[in-house]
Amino acid sequence: MKTFAVASAPHLPARRSVRSVMGLVLAALVPGVLAHAWFFGPGIAIQIALATAFALGFEAAMLRLRGKPLRPFLTDLSAPLTAVLFALSVPPLAPWWVSAIGMASAIVLAKHLYGGLGQNLFNPAMVGVAVVLLCFPREFTQWLPPTGLQEDAVIPGLAASLRAVLTGELPAPWRWDMLAQATPLDTVRTLGQQGATLAEIRGNPLFGDFGGRGWEWVANFFALGGVFLLWKKLIPWQVPVAMLGTVVVVTLPFWLSDPDLHPFPLQHVFSGALVLGAFFIATDPVSGCTTPRGRLLFGVGVALLTLAIRRWGAFPDGVAFAVLLMNCAAPWLDRYSRPRILGEGREP
Repeated sequence: MKTFAVASAPHLPARRSVRSVMGLVLAALVPGVLAHAWFFGPGIAIQIALATAFALGFEAAMLRLRGKPLRPFLTDLSAPLTAVLFALSVPPLAPWWVSAIGMASAIVLAKHLYGGLGQNLFNPAMVGVAVVLLCFPREFTQWLPPTGLQEDAVIPGLAASLRAVLTGELPAPWRWDMLAQATPLDTVRTLGQQGATLAEIRGNPLFGDFGGRGWEWVANFFALGGVFLLWKKLIPWQVPVAMLGTVVVVTLPFWLSDPDLHPFPLQHVFSGALVLGAFFIATDPVSGCTTPRGRLLFGVGVALLTLAIRRWGAFPDGVAFAVLLMNCAAPWLDRYSRPRILGEGREP
């Protein structure tokens, strides 16, 4: 006989704790993190460790200033989750102070100045990403090439990566002018502005089957983690379906009309942070929408804004900015998309 976990009277289903939810989300990120480390080296582990240390430090400082107990909030895993999402959005060998400034923006400004966990209007991780991206665009150009892109290219190991993060310099035989690699989205934008067709651009060894070499596999593993979250019913299906579906529906007619000018829809999906954003960022229950129709509209809005920023904006990938803009609209969407109560609007 199948049984269900229930709480005490009135015997409602047992609620998951914040710690268990955050832990499951972190577990769902593990496949994508491992794929990232496989293709781009151990720098991602250093970024996660640094961001987590800074996040917990700022969290403890703000809790102390606000007179809150440290233990329950430091162990609920919300700060480490913010740190991991931030670390996955910055270059693997970004200088250490990028994490420091990003976590200060995320934990202090976006989280605690709004009242702490559950009170924030904006997604804290994306606030951190937006701040460092706007303030330090040069550091975001220092991406590593994926493993196997060049036969003679060797990704820096753990010691070399740690030195690069802490000092900003790479030891011989690695040099930034040799290793720095544009992302697939950067490459499409730059070569497209120079008049190259999509067929010519995709002839670059940086590209794989759909997105960028390595990048598309990282996105696949994030999608695998997202499916796990859907199976565990930790995230609503409306947001990822609306985001990814809108990208495909909107870009498909353009690609069919001129495939040399407009990317294939799956190239949009498997490039950049779109899959990560669809399953792990836009599904934030605090800064997103709570009604079913609101979630659908929220996902559609993030997708459209991301495509608009990629096409006309100053940055090749616009997921962080799209999520933050839709965070502003989330209360309005919830207000005008709430389910109608039976009998509402009828005359007595």
